[in-house]
Amino acid sequence: METQSKKSTTLKLTDLKSMPIRTFWITSIAFFICFFAWFGIVPFMPDVVKDLGLTPEQKWNSIILAVTGTVFARLLIGKLCDKYGPRLCYTYLLIIGAIPVILLGFVQTPTQFLVCRLFIGFIGASFVITQFHTSIMFAPNIVGTANATSAGWGNLGGGANRLGMPLIAAAVVSFGVADEIAWRYSMVIAGVIAMLMGVVYYFFTQDTPEGNFAQLKEEGRMPTIKKDEEGFMSVLKDYRVWILFVVYGASFGIELTVYGTMDDYLQNTFGVSRSMAGNLVLSFALMNIFARTLGGFFGDRFGKLKGLRGRVLFLTMILAVEGVMLTIFSTTTSIAFGMIFLILFSLSVQMAEGATFSVVPFINKKAIGSISGIVGAGGNVGAFMAAMFLKSKSSVAETAALATNSNLGEEAMKAAQAAAASGAVSSGYFVIGGFVAVTALTTLAIKFSTADEKAVKEELKVELAFAAADK
Repeated sequence: METQSKKSTTLKLTDLKSMPIRTFWITSIAFFICFFAWFGIVPFMPDVVKDLGLTPEQKWNSIILAVTGTVFARLLIGKLCDKYGPRLCYTYLLIIGAIPVILLGFVQTPTQFLVCRLFIGFIGASFVITQFHTSIMFAPNIVGTANATSAGWGNLGGGANRLGMPLIAAAVVSFGVADEIAWRYSMVIAGVIAMLMGVVYYFFTQDTPEGNFAQLKEEGRMPTIKKDEEGFMSVLKDYRVWILFVVYGASFGIELTVYGTMDDYLQNTFGVSRSMAGNLVLSFALMNIFARTLGGFFGDRFGKLKGLRGRVLFLTMILAVEGVMLTIFSTTTSIAFGMIFLILFSLSVQMAEGATFSVVPFINKKAIGSISGIVGAGGNVGAFMAAMFLKSKSSVAETAALATNSNLGEEAMKAAQAAAASGAVSSGYFVIGGFVAVTALTTLAIKFSTADEKAVKEELKVELAFAAADK
């Protein structure tokens, strides 16, 4: 026997008595804290390099390890959510994931630092649990908006640490701690906050609107979330899952890579200062406050007008816009025009991320966690591949430029190197933009059956009836 659902049909953020809304807030804050801790060391890297004596290769390896750890964790955590529920998964992820964050404050060697970075990357799987939890808390008419908003606000943690971690370090220094080791105390504090959030998650959320998985299983009221191997294998065989895997790589993955390389690109191409470049990139990251939500919102609106096919069509359109904007930006030489197309790229790429997870909950209702995990991992795989592509192009171009201008003096060599890096990354952005546009066309292959469309309409009818009865 399956339980009747009490999913929320609205996203009324002030209704904290509602379990879906309370869960939305707690899961968004947990996600924010995880991303804050995951990227928390980034503002301190100059101090870390000096303190531990990291080589450029070790510094790069630490970035790769952090992303690698997240890929595997996201693939695993989705299946665990299907089996044990998001409440326990998030609780354990926050508490256990906080350990390497805290330990990072005590490392003494480059190897210890690299190991901690690998395991800290596991908390990046928090995204999957957040998307899973909001997917089973909200009805079809609003689930895209809820997913996109929670993801966007959580993603802010990855940018907020640029401001937040230095503030924590400044507070630590005010208590008499030396500047050069303040980063250690800051990481310990970030880890303790994550650990405390795990306790909050355990006591103030539940798996579904009707109760926790364990309780519902005992009462024979388990929701339709399949947990056997056959169910997982059906997910792996579903071509739609792998299209969305690539789509999320072409949206979130490309966003990570572009923002990761944009500081240097703006300086090399347009001659802006390092501080101005950093502020511009941070402002684009802060667009997550509303841009992802717009993607989910329009996904829901198109879903209302055209059904599940409508959600796919909107994803196709916004992904194509993302690719075109990046391609045009790569060819601009004017800072004014460049900023216009960079803003449009930032808006469209984040909307594409939101639109992706307005489609995900409808692929297979019985394995939302597994699908969210696979698609989420696609983002990190996309980021890794795009970063390696740009790094290889830039490395070859810079090496050639330095060799050609080796007899012209240090200033001339630096200028040649900057120009070579700018040209290489520019052509790289152009190719990546084209790849994104082609990926947009592949989304048209995502199909839903008539039975799927009917099931969504029936589910929404039930949820709206519950909502009307509660008023």
